[in-house]
Amino acid sequence: MLSAQTVSNENKKRRGSMREFGMLFILIALAVFFTVANPRFISGENLLDMFRNTAILGILAVGMMMIITTGGIDLSVGAVVSLTGMVSALLVRDFPNTPVIAAILVAMLVGTGCGLINGFLVAKGRIIPIIATLATMNAFRGFTFIISDSAWVSAHEFPADYKALATGGLGPVNNLVIFWIVVMIVFYYFQTYTRTGRYVYAVGSNPDVVNITGIRKDRILILVYTIQGLLAGLAGILWTAKFASAQPDTATGYEINVIAACVLGGVSINGGAGKMQGLILGVLTLGILENALPLVNISVFWQNFIKGMIILTAIVANVLIKRRSTAQGLKRREI
Repeated sequence: MLSAQTVSNENKKRRGSMREFGMLFILIALAVFFTVANPRFISGENLLDMFRNTAILGILAVGMMMIITTGGIDLSVGAVVSLTGMVSALLVRDFPNTPVIAAILVAMLVGTGCGLINGFLVAKGRIIPIIATLATMNAFRGFTFIISDSAWVSAHEFPADYKALATGGLGPVNNLVIFWIVVMIVFYYFQTYTRTGRYVYAVGSNPDVVNITGIRKDRILILVYTIQGLLAGLAGILWTAKFASAQPDTATGYEINVIAACVLGGVSINGGAGKMQGLILGVLTLGILENALPLVNISVFWQNFIKGMIILTAIVANVLIKRRSTAQGLKRREI
């Protein structure tokens, strides 16, 4: 007779594999469809452009995955991207000799501070994550308007090495993609091979048991929100470099795309489940839709509808897979 824990672990692995296989199938199907509709989609230039445009989403999705894995959510991520991008842009505008690495560190430091605030509100203040980050979203966005005096920082005010963060690269691989790859590798190792990474899953899987086992849940929660802030800081400076401008309303509503990428990638909104492999598939699926729908002359209104329906389908599929896997696990346990 199998133990309940063994059955639970088997169920999670089975659900994860089925979700990833399903997303891979959808990804291939979309690629084939858009290639038939417009052969330009499969061109090397277009694919490289798609990866470049998806990289910032991929960076932010890594941090969001860890937060959702703990059973939380972060609605302030777009506002943090805007704030950190504006801070770095104002820095290089007002102090033109600032090294670009210093601008990156400042943006990440500001983002880390924003993440710490979110983490303390959730972990120590015991405020529901969606309420805490909704409040900070407005606060961070408002502060961005204050420090910028509601004005833009334009391309001609950026030094060349700042803009090169998004235009440069290693061979055909753009710098944005390189940043994304490095972030994925680092946090794949963190989640898979470190004790703290496993604790992140434990907090989302069974919070009551976590308290009994001595895992410091508060510290884990503060950590994941801080990591999200740090990554949002990196994304903020990359965003301003990519678009060669900093605007107070940058990334408004972008948190929806980040959460959608996680959901598409099989990250359970209830916490406790999510893999880097699945997340990559979710990010690429959104990237394909963003890139290919305009290529086949789909209007922006239909684009939003199609993306919404695909996300809804993924959510329904995940629920059905979970129910089926749980039912099969219970049968095995009885045996």
